[in-house]
Amino acid sequence: MFTSFLSRARVQGPRVPAPLLVLVGMFSLHTGSAFTVHLFDEVGAQGATWLRLTFAALILMVMSGPSLWTAVRRASRRELGSVVILGTVSAGMMAFFSEATARIPLGTATALEFLGPLVVAVVAMRRRSETVWIAAAVLGVLLLTRPWSGAADPVGIGFGLAGAVTVALYIILTQKVGSAFRPVHGLALSMLVASVAVAPMGVPQALADPPDPWVLASLVGIALIYPILPFLLEMVALQRMSRSAFSVFASLEPAVSLVMGMLLIAQVPTLVQVAGMMLVVAAGAGAARSDHTPGPPERRDRDRPGRPRRRLRTAVRRRSLEPA
Repeated sequence: MFTSFLSRARVQGPRVPAPLLVLVGMFSLHTGSAFTVHLFDEVGAQGATWLRLTFAALILMVMSGPSLWTAVRRASRRELGSVVILGTVSAGMMAFFSEATARIPLGTATALEFLGPLVVAVVAMRRRSETVWIAAAVLGVLLLTRPWSGAADPVGIGFGLAGAVTVALYIILTQKVGSAFRPVHGLALSMLVASVAVAPMGVPQALADPPDPWVLASLVGIALIYPILPFLLEMVALQRMSRSAFSVFASLEPAVSLVMGMLLIAQVPTLVQVAGMMLVVAAGAGAARSDHTPGPPERRDRDRPGRPRRRLRTAVRRRSLEPA
């Protein structure tokens, strides 16, 4: 189902807008994150992360079939190295996010992580005046966390900020891996690496007490909606968007996370937190209005199968025969 959907998304091109793919991925990601919070008491934050990554890697390897190993054999060492780095960054991103959401509300953790993509977007613009959007986002995060109230969890905030760094690296590396591998192949390999990276922390929590079959079944279903679906959609979208455009469009993600937290795990924000969330989203929207970074360069004609060039050659030949 996922592979056929992604194939249509890649082939149809402009008929499936890249921002729409990102938006669907956002709702899928935060739905999966919200459901996972309910399972932290059963298998722990890192145990749930490791099980999700392991199930996701196994599902993607089955989806890829023998073509995955063909892609591995054809890949260069640099391309395989990029996959290993992406998998390690993905492991850190999911592990930090799980630890953050175990301590602070889902919307707040997402807003903290959003600082990473926003910094990527502003740096790509190369205009000092645009740093005002980073300042607005930081102010919004302060309203969300309310450190002056004494109720903020500093460890959770620290995990959220660490996640911001990994998200910024993830955006950069996903474009590199997506340009070298098919999305399913690139994600299967990176999820396998991520599962191995999280295993030292996740296995002891997951296997401390044998999890109930319903917990394992729930995590298999959650793995489909996060990380498989959103990561695949993002990998496809990043081949048709610039990194800065992707980053600023992600300004909606904290708001999506806040809504899903309210609907699925009853995390109701205060008015101050809602104001902070609006500031974060406004910062992303303001950066988006200032972004004029072009999208990824189109492939050359020789990389486009089936494109006729006969008329061009004929025109050149005729021009060369015309008298001076």
